[in-house]
Amino acid sequence: MQSHSDIQSILESFEQDLNPVTFTNGFKGATIIGYGEISSVLAFKDVPGLALKRMPLFVSKAEAEGYVVIYDSYCRLLEEAGLTLPESSTQIIEIPNRPVVMYLKQREFPMEKLAHHLIHHWSLDHIRTMFKRILIQIENVWEFSQKQSPGIRIALDAQLSNWIIDGDPSDGTIYYIDTSTPLFQINGQEQLNPELFLKSAMPGLRWIIRKFFLTDVINRYYDKRSVMIDLVANLYKEQYPQLIPMLLELVNNLPGLSDSPISQNEVKSYYQEDKRIWKIVQFSRRMHRWGVSNIKRGRYEFFLPGSIKR
Repeated sequence: MQSHSDIQSILESFEQDLNPVTFTNGFKGATIIGYGEISSVLAFKDVPGLALKRMPLFVSKAEAEGYVVIYDSYCRLLEEAGLTLPESSTQIIEIPNRPVVMYLKQREFPMEKLAHHLIHHWSLDHIRTMFKRILIQIENVWEFSQKQSPGIRIALDAQLSNWIIDGDPSDGTIYYIDTSTPLFQINGQEQLNPELFLKSAMPGLRWIIRKFFLTDVINRYYDKRSVMIDLVANLYKEQYPQLIPMLLELVNNLPGLSDSPISQNEVKSYYQEDKRIWKIVQFSRRMHRWGVSNIKRGRYEFFLPGSIKR
């Protein structure tokens, strides 16, 4: 395993010569292996065994360090709630006249162990077992959050791509890997600055996203029913809607949902609205990149995914 200082040198060299707009896989041994709302995930040939989430979000080292404090607190809360998280740490990179970049270093798993891949390869019995175990993990977070004082609420994005099953469906270790968006509230006060979500959006469109979408998108992850609808609707994105009745049956037997069960029509309507929101967000990002690169002749800091099949 590379030392902290070795990884620092590798990342500083990478950032120094990086142009995110013209980046191609293989540049300085780096390959993009995933995208998040405010991050992109890279694997480096010279840093084996680690996935590195790149977050070019910060105007100063102090702001990045503030994020790290919130991130560490969020991870601690999730572990206290009973989730198993991969080993992780952070690394801050400063290049003159650039935004401060933070890398979240996390143990890398084979892609085939991600839950959204497993549903395409496992038997229905194994998938059902996996769903049951993931729902138990989510329920543990909500029970823990309800018992906390003073007024701690934990948000969770429970989509299938955020879960790793390392081993057999019935007794393999379940890891929750989406810790780079550390959303939690203390006495109703959001600890993470929501404006970070707007960094990659076109400035002229940020007020629209802020006014009409940002609060709704964040708040959904604090509401168990909304989290469950989002999880079930994820099966549309994963091109496997045939599994929706199975997962709905399991979800609707959870405490607090059996009296007002989620319907498949509700899930479909939610997915169509969510799809619309993210199309707008992605359009604003592409417009921002084009404007910065072609009109301002400046530097655009984010990796953007290509067309996303939904």
